[in-house]
Amino acid sequence: MPSPNELKKGTVIRYDGDLWCVVEFQRVSPGKGSSFVRTRIKSMKTGKIVENNFKSAETLEFEDVQYKKMQYLFNDGTLYTFMDNQSYEQIAMGKDDIGDDLKYLKEGLEVTIVMHGDTPLTIQLPLKIQYTVVETEPAVKGDTAGGNVTKEAITETGLKIRVPIFVGEGDEVMINTTEGMYVERVAK
Repeated sequence: MPSPNELKKGTVIRYDGDLWCVVEFQRVSPGKGSSFVRTRIKSMKTGKIVENNFKSAETLEFEDVQYKKMQYLFNDGTLYTFMDNQSYEQIAMGKDDIGDDLKYLKEGLEVTIVMHGDTPLTIQLPLKIQYTVVETEPAVKGDTAGGNVTKEAITETGLKIRVPIFVGEGDEVMINTTEGMYVERVAK
């Protein structure tokens, strides 16, 4: 039987007589006591999100889900629309389904939609996404005295990140979506 240590975002479990989708998870190993997985899970029936801790020794019942590669098209204010590039089938998801990953969405981005039957549950982002810096402070001579100096930058999606001092407006940067951090500047 699967254990809570196998949980990840988008995993669907049968718990308390309902189907739940894992929205967030964190493995915790306290100094004393047994380790556990802290989760935020969303009810497939009601849409309600609850926090729950699962002990590592527990067994869980996982449900089958499918993963569909889809392209993000647009947002109409309430729904976010994705399209399958093979069948041209479109699905729409609400903000609650996507959660914190909303800040990474940009037109044309290919994501993985986690599906349970015909129901879209959540999205999985690529590990790294390339963005254009549209706003940042210019580097000032003498600012580099500390070595690892960063400044705030804003991407074309409005995402705020910390970047090295040498990154300027118009530069392409790679962002790690797991940590929301700058990885590298992309050569033009």
